[in-house]
Amino acid sequence: MKKMVDIRGVRIGEGIPKICVPLSERTQEEILASAMSMREEPFDLVEWRADWYNDVTDPQQVGATLRILREVFGRTPVLFTVRTSGEGGQIRLSSELYGEILIHAVSTGLADLVDVELFSGDETVRKVVAAAHQNGAAVVASSHDFSATPDEDELRSRMIRMRELGADILKIAVMPENRKDVLTLLSVTEEMTRLYPNPVITMAMGRTGMISRICGETFGSAVTFGSAGKASAPGQIDVESLDRILHELHEAAGGAN
Repeated sequence: MKKMVDIRGVRIGEGIPKICVPLSERTQEEILASAMSMREEPFDLVEWRADWYNDVTDPQQVGATLRILREVFGRTPVLFTVRTSGEGGQIRLSSELYGEILIHAVSTGLADLVDVELFSGDETVRKVVAAAHQNGAAVVASSHDFSATPDEDELRSRMIRMRELGADILKIAVMPENRKDVLTLLSVTEEMTRLYPNPVITMAMGRTGMISRICGETFGSAVTFGSAGKASAPGQIDVESLDRILHELHEAAGGAN
């Protein structure tokens, strides 16, 4: 049976892929200004890329900023992410400190979802999953390759391991070297959503992989990332265009889920 993750009424894994917009600023003032400017855009979730935040290692400041985001975005789900430098992010952390930051964020009760990198280690992932579920948050386990696309066996293995560690949503992002790499990712996406219940998020980055950001309803990717100002990854489409394209494709296909 296909599993759907319901976060504040946003049903991830059902219908049109949900649009997530990243928020990546350095200071609390910049975050507030950016949040206010984008809140009327057509998106379903907001991702706070806290690896950009100057005070990401200060629990009090992280909690205060999460509270601001909760007030600005109301019932829009907030995904808390600290993307490490090894996976294309802005910060290098020990596994211990990385896990502590994520666990603190979910313990505030203000983050609806938390992203934990698969390669932070099994122990870290398990601790974050336990803390998130204890506080009513869902877990997105993730893996990012900014230089290549692993083969099908490796992509499949990573997502199965995410499931085994207790993640609710499985996310894979890759950099394609050619069109065949995009097909590899889409093939694994279709297989995982057909054989396993967890919602899956996949994307091939850059210009070559841009098609993967709009075809989720066909191949099974439940969330796509769009930009409202500053993009957080190569190939992101602006959120208004993305929303229009997704709905046009949905209607052209007869409005089927």
